[in-house]
Amino acid sequence: MDRTLPDLAATEALAAALAARVRPGDAILLEGDLGAGKTAFARAFLRALTNDPTLDVPSPTFTLVQTYDTPQGPVHHYDLWRLTGCGAMTELGWDDALEDIVLVEWPDRLGTLTPPHALTLTLRAETDETRAIAIHGWPGRLEDLP
Repeated sequence: MDRTLPDLAATEALAAALAARVRPGDAILLEGDLGAGKTAFARAFLRALTNDPTLDVPSPTFTLVQTYDTPQGPVHHYDLWRLTGCGAMTELGWDDALEDIVLVEWPDRLGTLTPPHALTLTLRAETDETRAIAIHGWPGRLEDLP
C-alpha cells in the first residue's frame, strides 16, 4: 500500500493508527534515506502508544537502542545507522526484545536477523514537508487503516 503524507500531521496520524494496532511480538522496520522521516515517525508512534504527546523521544543514533514502557508493553527503538552488520545485535538484547515490540531504523543492518513477519515502512522525502510511504506486511491487520 502506497500513500502520500502531505505534512507532519499526516505522518503523526498514520503513526497513531499503527500504534493502535501494535501488539507484543510485532516489529516495525523503518527504511529510507537520511531525512526521510524515520525518526519523526518513530517519535509520533511512541507518543501515541504512550498517550504522552510531550514524551521525549531522542534518536537513538548514539545509544543504538532506547526502551519505552507503554500500555502494550516495552517498545525497543533501535537506530542501527552506525552498525555495519548484525553482529552487535546480541549485545543490544535483540533476541529478548523480539518478545516485545521493536521499532527499527536502518533495518538493512539486521541481515538474517530481520523478523519475517515485520511491518516495513519505506519513507521517501518528496518536498520539505511531503513524504511518500510504502507499507508492506501485517496481512489482514491494515485494511481499515485511515
